[in-house]
Amino acid sequence: KQWYQRRVRGSQVENMALQNIQARARMVTGYLFAQLINWSRGKTGSLLVLSSSNVDESLLGYMTKYDCSSGDLNPIGSICKSDLRHFVLHCKEMFGFPSIDGFISAVPTAELEPITENYTQTDEEDMGLTYDELNDIGRIRKIDRCGPFFMYKRLSCMWEMPPKELGEKVKLFFQKYAINRHKSCVVTPAYLCEQYSPDDNRYDLRPFLYNPKWDVQFREIDNTIKCGVLAKQHTAPSTTTIDTLAMKK
Repeated sequence: KQWYQRRVRGSQVENMALQNIQARARMVTGYLFAQLINWSRGKTGSLLVLSSSNVDESLLGYMTKYDCSSGDLNPIGSICKSDLRHFVLHCKEMFGFPSIDGFISAVPTAELEPITENYTQTDEEDMGLTYDELNDIGRIRKIDRCGPFFMYKRLSCMWEMPPKELGEKVKLFFQKYAINRHKSCVVTPAYLCEQYSPDDNRYDLRPFLYNPKWDVQFREIDNTIKCGVLAKQHTAPSTTTIDTLAMKK
């Protein structure tokens, strides 16, 4: 992995291990202060810890298990990044917070790798998908109940993108979604304000163990691309046998 070696010394595995240590230290530090703040002010009791992962990060698994995504309550856990931006901008206009401009325009980053003159870690580069793309994917997955194949057909009507590139993005999402699904099962309880929330065990009752190869679904995507056949309908079809075969195996 030459691109890892250019950023930091060591392998990809070592890089991720060091990032995860930093990420988990955030949770430990958060709980430390939650228990000590009242004591330092001469008060009794402790505080609740608010976590900070959004829907997109939870669905893709773009978070370290038991990092700052873990806490007692997540106020933004059922909101995607795009909707969260709109909400923050609304607060800026309603309450007159000029400081919001500084971070609303900032490039999202986990801030877990060293920043150099030529490199800054960004969420979208790490994920391989933009937050706007994840917004569409998350809604179609949850609200329209689409698996990989019908996700591809639906997005082919929404995104102006070459079929092969679109297919790769759908595969990338569902591979990471399947591999990291276990993280969603311990996600911090969130304030539920959208119907596309991935707040599992309480709101989304689908399985959390999937075959990340998605053999049947990915083969149908590849066949569709080879034939040059793109879906023309604009309404999302319901889940079919193609998208449920893997679950029945």
